[in-house]
Formats: sequence, structure tokens, C-alpha cells
Amino acid sequence: MKFKSFFAKPFASYIFKSIRKGAVTALSNQDSIFRDLIKTASATVFGKDHGFESIKTYEDYKKQVPVRDYEQFKQYIQLIKEGKHNVLWKGLPIYFAKTSGTVSGVKYIPITKDSISNHINTARNALLCYMAETGNTDFADRKLIFLSGSPELERIGGIPTGRLSGIVNHHVPNYLRTNQLPCYETNCIDDWETKLDKIVDETIRQDMSLISGIPPWMQMYFDRLVEVGGKPVKDLFPNFSVIVHGGVNFEPYKAKLFETIGKNVDAIETFPASEGFFAFQDSQKEEGLLLNTDSGIFFEFIQVAELGLENPQRLNLREVQLGQQYAMVVSSNAGLWSYNIGDTVKFISTNPYKLLVTGRIKHFISAFGEHVIGEEVEYSLMKAAQEEGLQIREFTVAPMIQQAEGKSYHEWFVEFENNPEDMRHFAGKVDANLRGKNIYYNDLICGHILQPLKIRSVRHNGFIDYMKSIGKLGGQNKIPRLSNDRVLADQLEKYV
Repeated sequence: MKFKSFFAKPFASYIFKSIRKGAVTALSNQDSIFRDLIKTASATVFGKDHGFESIKTYEDYKKQVPVRDYEQFKQYIQLIKEGKHNVLWKGLPIYFAKTSGTVSGVKYIPITKDSISNHINTARNALLCYMAETGNTDFADRKLIFLSGSPELERIGGIPTGRLSGIVNHHVPNYLRTNQLPCYETNCIDDWETKLDKIVDETIRQDMSLISGIPPWMQMYFDRLVEVGGKPVKDLFPNFSVIVHGGVNFEPYKAKLFETIGKNVDAIETFPASEGFFAFQDSQKEEGLLLNTDSGIFFEFIQVAELGLENPQRLNLREVQLGQQYAMVVSSNAGLWSYNIGDTVKFISTNPYKLLVTGRIKHFISAFGEHVIGEEVEYSLMKAAQEEGLQIREFTVAPMIQQAEGKSYHEWFVEFENNPEDMRHFAGKVDANLRGKNIYYNDLICGHILQPLKIRSVRHNGFIDYMKSIGKLGGQNKIPRLSNDRVLADQLEKYV
């Protein structure tokens, strides 16, 4: 008997029903979490600095706790590094999740005894919802591969510290340990290409059923498998049926991934970050990610258009509207308080609360006032690619600013699986799509302030070679979709 899949069925059904019930009580759950967070942290250094004892309502909270980014949190993180207890949350964090920042350098995000379950249980719940809805539990009896960072941890201020995926690796349930690949020693290899070769060697003859990771690194793994095995992935792994992905939009990678696999498989999208596991795809039949409203995180939202204002309007969950672009702000039992995580989202349902991740706040182009965002460029390129029968491996966009009026344009660096027969025609279709998506960009083109966009074809594996050259190959690293400057674009010139 296949014990894991057999016992997974009733448990999956139980969790699925409880999540459905929780979706109905999302607003009351958020109210309860807000009260519990304030009460628990009132005796902390941060709570005393911000008068938590006097906070009775969300309006009080907004007056006393400003929205912060990591740079404004660093003084409290430094106290924790120095060994001080009860700084942002009771006691000390049990981990620091180490992540890179553009301004602050390396960031150390606390994970506490109370918040670790958010990371572990949400990943579990995403799989259990899939099992309950589809009836596919067989994969639980086969091999599962998690493309993650190294589980080796250093100590910062006496606190175990590492990449989030490496930390989570320590909390894989015992009943899955015998299924999990690659082995611990392979996961600890830092060099991605060396690690990839070991992963392929370790997995190519196994009965693989599920893979979890960031799409571009999955593609590298699949490409290497096909190269070594000489067959499509579906022939190497006949029972392969599920992809779990997050970190970047899946659509630009989907067609090529499925072609390499040799068939379509089910895909479960997740929205994890060092600051918390915020949402996950709870249904294969519906679009969007279910917001994690009952897992120790209180959510706030700020319209992207108001981010530059001195006092932007902050909204709680009951105040959000469909179709608006919001910056997500979180307070949590990890000790984060009105922390701007840097991601933008758009709600597509409020019953239940479901959203799409639309980009990064810092990833946009507004060199001419157009404020083009990630969702818009991904839609514009992928719509044209689908119509032309093209596959995109990777891309990024930057402004090309020329001194003479009407000479500037958006420059797209695109790595095609198969190049367009007529690049100018294809670029024209992408440009038309973007103009239809962004009225400000359309006005600049119509007013001859900007030229239509231009596409530069990046050579095969050019983006991989670039990431390798800066020491960011593999793991959780990814190419930004947009930049408001030429730093990345200038580096990519050598790979065109």
C-alpha cells in the first residue's frame, strides 16, 4: 500500500475545508491578528518606542507606526545582533533570513518561534489544497526535488542565519525526508553549475514526481537532464506531474518549460518571501493566489500612485478595491511593523481575497513619466510571442535616453528560443500591446516624445552567463524585468 498518498487524502480534505472556512472569516481574522500583535509586542523595545500600550484601533496604529523599509529598521536589527532580547518581538529570533538589498546591502530578516509555522504550514497547505481538489496524491509516494539555497547556516549575533530556502530545508517534515532530493551534501554546494551537475546525477534515474523552485533555474535543470539523458523529461520521469513555483511570473517561462518536459503538468504558484509566506494558489480551476489572512500577518496596502507622497493613504484589507495596483505592507509575529516588502499586487477577488503579484516597486520605468510596470511589459511581450509562435527564455527592459527630443526609447533585451523572422514587425506588435496597456506610454509615443520600443536579441544563455559573471547564478536570484537606469542594460551589451 502507498501509505503516504493514502493518509494524505483525508488530511488534505480536512485542511482544504478549514482554509475555505478561513477565507470566509478573513476580515475578522485580520482584526484578531492585529489585536494580538499589538498586545504581544507592547513590552518590546519597538512597542515602547511607538506607544503600543495606547493603540486601540487601526487608526491609532497608522498615526504611531510609520511605513518603513529595511534601512529604517536597521537600528532594531542591530540591537538583536548585539544580543538584546525583546526588541521587535518577544525573546530572540530563532533565525535570520539573509537576503540581498540594493541600498542596504545584505538584509537580515527575523524569523521567530511564532512565525516559522507561517513558512512551513503555508507551503504544506498549497500542496494539500492541490491534493484535495485534483485527487492527485500519488506524487507523495515518489521522489520530490526542491531547488533551494544551501541549508548550511552561519551565526550572526549568535542567531542561525542563511537563505530562506535553506532555513526551510531544515523543517521539511520527517515523512517527506525519504522522498526529498537532492541530498543534504549536494544542497550545500555553493557553485550553481557544480551543484546542478550533482543534482542531475542524483535524480536522473529516480522516480521524480514533483519539482519546486524558481522557473529559470528549473529550466536549467531540465535542459541539463535532457542533455545528459537524451530524452524529454516526461520519458526520464514518467510519473512527473507537478511544478511548484514562485519568485517570478510563471507565464514567460511556461511554454519552454512544458516543451522541455514534453507535456503539460499541473503548476502551483506560491508567494513566499523572507518576510513571510503571503499567498498561494488554492485551486487549479481559478486564477489568483489566496491571501494568507490567518497566519500571524496583518496586511496593509498603499496605492502605487501614492508611494511618493509624504503621507500616502494606508488601507486595511476591508478597504481594498479590485484592479488597483497596491504596494503590500506587513506587520507580523516575526517582529516586522508596517514593513514595505517591495512587491506590488492587484486584487482580482474580495470573496475570497485573491490577488496577482504584479511586480516590484523598484522595478519600473518612468524616465519620461510613463511609469511602466512589470505586469505591463510581461503581458505585452507574451501576447505578441504567443501570436507569433515564439518562446521567450528571459528578458529585461531599460530606458535609452537620447539628448535630441523624440529620439529616446525603451530598449528591450530578449533571449528568444526561436528568433522572429522580422524583428521590427515583432517589436511593433509588442509596442502596440504596451500602448494599449499604459496610457502614459501611449501619449509619449503619440506626442513623439518617445520612439517606439526597440528589441535587442540576447544570444543563447546570455542571461545565464551574465548572472554567472556577477556571482548570482542559481538559488533565489532572478533578473529584474525593468530598470529605471542603464546599469543592467549596459552590462548586457556584451551578450547581445
